Amino acid sequence: MAELIIMPKLGFNMNEGKLVEWYKAEGDTVSKGEPLFSVETDKTNMDIEATGDGVVRKLFINAGDTIPVTLPIAIIGSREEDIAAMEADALAQLKGNAPAAEAAAPAQEAGETKETVPAADNGSVYDYEIAVIGGGPGGYVAAIKAAQMGKKTVIIEKEHFGGTCLNVGCIPTKALLRSVESLKEVKESADFGVMGVDTSNAALDLKKVQERKKGVVSQLVGGVQALLKGNGVVIENGQGILKDSHTIEAAGKTITAENIIIATGSQAKSLPIDIDPKATVLTSTEMLDLDEKPESMAVIGGGVIGVEFAYFLAAIGVKVTVVEFLDRILPMVDEEITAQVIGHLTEMGIDIHTSAKVTAITADGVKFEKDGASEEVKADQVLMAVGRGPSLDGIDTDALGIKTERGAIVTDNTLKTSVPNIYAIGDVNGKAMLAHTASMEGIIAVETICGKKVSMDYDKIPSAIYIQPEIACVGLTEKQAAETYGKVNVGKFPLLANGKAKVAGKERGLVKVVAEPKYGEIVGVHMYCIHATDMIAEAVAAMKLESTAEEIAMSVHPHPTVSEVMHEAMHAAGGRAIHF
Repeated sequence: MAELIIMPKLGFNMNEGKLVEWYKAEGDTVSKGEPLFSVETDKTNMDIEATGDGVVRKLFINAGDTIPVTLPIAIIGSREEDIAAMEADALAQLKGNAPAAEAAAPAQEAGETKETVPAADNGSVYDYEIAVIGGGPGGYVAAIKAAQMGKKTVIIEKEHFGGTCLNVGCIPTKALLRSVESLKEVKESADFGVMGVDTSNAALDLKKVQERKKGVVSQLVGGVQALLKGNGVVIENGQGILKDSHTIEAAGKTITAENIIIATGSQAKSLPIDIDPKATVLTSTEMLDLDEKPESMAVIGGGVIGVEFAYFLAAIGVKVTVVEFLDRILPMVDEEITAQVIGHLTEMGIDIHTSAKVTAITADGVKFEKDGASEEVKADQVLMAVGRGPSLDGIDTDALGIKTERGAIVTDNTLKTSVPNIYAIGDVNGKAMLAHTASMEGIIAVETICGKKVSMDYDKIPSAIYIQPEIACVGLTEKQAAETYGKVNVGKFPLLANGKAKVAGKERGLVKVVAEPKYGEIVGVHMYCIHATDMIAEAVAAMKLESTAEEIAMSVHPHPTVSEVMHEAMHAAGGRAIHF
């Protein structure tokens, strides 16, 4: 049955509304929950969603028009439904209040219907509405979201679903680190009253660790494929080669699509230096398959990958040296927290050289320059952990006219590339090489294709580092905030004052909150503590909602929990913590 859409009353004192934009034209289909139009309120513009499925049959006002609330502005119904009486009644209501405007777009001719899959330029029909190249956390999420939104979708993956994260990144790394934590728990069990257990010879069997890791990865990879199939996504295996803006070749097949999402991920980078062929040099990929413990390891790179592996290796008894080009490790982390992390890693026996430029890898170790002098560190093996770079295999960006910068595909905040119907998500666009970023980019790209007005907010992406204690952060560091706002409000709370952390025997670390001075809005949260990677989500939600430190401080947190450190740090940002 046809539905009359009215100008909504969005506030107690709102008497009229200004229509900012129609997101649909007459003749367009609309689904329940899709943004239909935008209204200007006294505070902001607000998108109004459709309350049911149907076709936009009539628009009574144009963008920019202002009319009293509760007056009709549109009719939505089925394509064949007779709306003459409803339209006449609506026009009668509008008479004398607001002139009935011409429709925002001409209605479709009677009997005209839209094809399920749009016509290609040559008059033929595309095979799919959306094709995704790459099955990582960006690609497979995009494909599932597209299918859920009613788009005929295909995903093309050359190797393993789950991408870098699931196969040679996040998940296998955390599986190794979990084994290390189990070892530490055994060694420290006497501190918790466990007696009669000789832990002096406790060690990891790396071959069994690898078996467990492979089992975890295999199960999750299978789960991704089941999700794709369950949502009706067509799966094609093989290298996807983008031939033009609508055509992909994969495993001898030619696939056409109205819209294409590139999600080809990244690959490990290496330094352009001399490497002795006798040296054993590993990337993060080979490192994940380590099943025998070396005596010593030099780690080139003090970013997230380098530090997590350095921590793992030192925890199982390997002598580790980290060589970092910048003046500190973990440059993306707040300086105060980095200083504490360095202290912890040093206690574990890890040697750290910063402001060090690696010049060569020899059969015996790594040579580097520091403070104008040449130095060398001896090591049985070397881990090259200098980051990852976008993978453009199968994507000839020059021939396709896709703009790139420093090897990454350039995209806007809706993930569009310089070619209108091509999108690029995840590591391949080089914006934030994190799995959760890729997943959200996939959703944003698909919703953009489907006509929704959405965009990425890269200022509120959390990052996590899985040593123990864990590190997690979102937003600006204290230094960055001071450069932006001048004097800022900073709240800190140490873990040693938290009851649950003390019970767990995990008292190392702190939480820092940074708030801008005018309103007290939270602009950065930095955590170095047990459960940090789980708790940072509260900070992300708070910042997404533009919360102040005071608002979070006045939100009750359960006791005893580690989450109370966030509560206390927010109090501190407003003046003073309660329990410290």
